[in-house]
Amino acid sequence: MLADDKIFLGTSTQPEYLALKYGNRHGLVTGATGTGKTVTLQVLAEGFSAAGVPVFAADIKGDLSGVGKMGQAQGWQTQRAQDIGFDDFSDDVFPVIFWDLFGRQGHPVRATISEMGALLLSRMLDLNDTQEGVLNIAFKLADDEGLLLLDLKDLRALLVHIQERAKEISARYGNVSTASIGAIQRALLVLEQQGAENFFGERALEIADLMRTDRDGRGFISILAADELMRAPRLYATFLLWLLSELFEELPEVGDPDKPKLVFFFDEAHLLFDGAPKVLIDKVEQVVRLVRSKGVGVYFVTQNPVDIPETVLAQLSNRVQHALRAYTPREQKAVKVAADTFRPNPAFSTAEVITQLGIGEALVSVLEAKGIPSMVGRTMIRPPSAQVGPITPAEREAIIAASPVAGLYDNPIDRDSAFEVLTRRARDKQLAEERQRQDDDIRKTQRTYQDERPRRSPAPRSSSRQTPTEAAMNSLARTVANRLGDALVRGILGGLKRGR
Repeated sequence: MLADDKIFLGTSTQPEYLALKYGNRHGLVTGATGTGKTVTLQVLAEGFSAAGVPVFAADIKGDLSGVGKMGQAQGWQTQRAQDIGFDDFSDDVFPVIFWDLFGRQGHPVRATISEMGALLLSRMLDLNDTQEGVLNIAFKLADDEGLLLLDLKDLRALLVHIQERAKEISARYGNVSTASIGAIQRALLVLEQQGAENFFGERALEIADLMRTDRDGRGFISILAADELMRAPRLYATFLLWLLSELFEELPEVGDPDKPKLVFFFDEAHLLFDGAPKVLIDKVEQVVRLVRSKGVGVYFVTQNPVDIPETVLAQLSNRVQHALRAYTPREQKAVKVAADTFRPNPAFSTAEVITQLGIGEALVSVLEAKGIPSMVGRTMIRPPSAQVGPITPAEREAIIAASPVAGLYDNPIDRDSAFEVLTRRARDKQLAEERQRQDDDIRKTQRTYQDERPRRSPAPRSSSRQTPTEAAMNSLARTVANRLGDALVRGILGGLKRGR
C-alpha cells in the first residue's frame, strides 16, 4: 500500500492517498481534543519525510517527538494495520532536528527585530493603530540612519533616542507622543518577561537548515518544542507567521513541483487569527496563496474549521476531519461548515458522520487527478511507524547532540548594533557637554581675575618684573586651570573605560 509518489493515509472503502504533487496545495486537519489529530499529523510528517520532503511542525504536547525513535508497534497499531489491510506496515524511525525558542529542549531559534518588521511586532505586542504608527516610524528612522535592530535592547535604545528627538522626528515622519513610546516600552517589558529576549537576536535561523535531507534522502522533520511556548500564545503565533513569511520571501519560484520543497504544520492555528486585525488576516491569506508556487505546503491543525477565516480556508485543498462535538450552537455551526467544505458522498450524510467518528477515524478528501477534490471517505487512519508518544529527555539530548546543526545556533552573537551606536552617541554628547562646561568655567575664572586685578597708574616705563600681588594672582589662576584640566582628563578616561 506504500507508493513512491503518494502518502498512504488510511482506508475507507478504498485506500486513501495524498498525491505528493498536490502536497503544496495546503491542507487542514481538524477535530475535537482526543480524536487523533496528533497521530494524523505524525502520519503525514512520516509520509512526507519518507518521500524526501523536509517537514516543520510545532509540538504542543511533546507527543510528536517520538518520530525520532524507532517504533515498537503496540497492540492497537498492529490491530489497526490488520483491520485496514496494511500488509507492509513496519516499524521505522525518521531524521529529526529539535528546535526551541528558549533553547531548552532543542537548538535555539532566533530572529532579529529588523527581520520581524513593524507589522508582526505590533501584532506580537498587541499595539493599537497609533502605537503601531510610532513603531513604523522607529523602523523607518533606523533604516534612514543605518541603525541595526537585532534584539530587544536595540529597539528600547532606539525608542529612548526617538523620545529625546521627538520634536525633530515628529516634523520629519509624523507625530511621536511620549504616551505611545511609553506604551510600547511597557509591552516590550511584558514580552521580555515571557522569554522573548531569547528569541530576538543572532545567529538568526537560516531557512536552509529547515530544508535538509539525510544520507538516505529522507527529509528532516524539524520539531519546535512548543509546550512552554504556548504560555505566550501571541509569541508562538507571530513566530510561526514570521517563519512562513520568511519562506515566502527567500525561496525561489518553482511552480508545481513533483513534490513539495517543504511542508509546514501550524498546530493550534486558531491562535494566529484570534483577535487579529483584518490587515493581518489579509497578509496571511496572501502569503498562503502565494507560497504554494515556492513549493511550500501549509497545513493548519486546529479543533474547528470555523477557527480559520473563510479567505484562508478556501486555500486548503487537502482535508482530514476528525470527530466534532455538536452540543452548542457554535459547535453545530462548525459541523455544518466542515460538512459543506467536502465533496459529498452519496453513501452517507457528512454532517451526521462527523459527530459519529471514533478515535482514529476521519473524513478524508484530497486532490486527485487534475486537481479535483476526491469524494469524501470515512477513513480509518493508518498507524504511524515510529514511536507514538514522547521520547525521554536523555533520548532528546542524544538527538540534539548528533544534529546536523549542532553548534551553529547554540551560542548567541551580540554584534555592534543600534544599542551600541546610540550608547556611544550619548556618551560622546555627554563628554562634549562636559568639555564645554569646563571651558566655560576656565573662561569665567579668567574674567573674574581680570575684573578683580587692581588698577594702577601708567608707569613711565614698562617693566617685565611682577609685583608680589601679581605673582600671587597668576599662581592662583594657574592652579585653578590645572585642577580643571585634571578633572576633564579623568572624565574622558573614565567614560572611555566604561565604553570599552
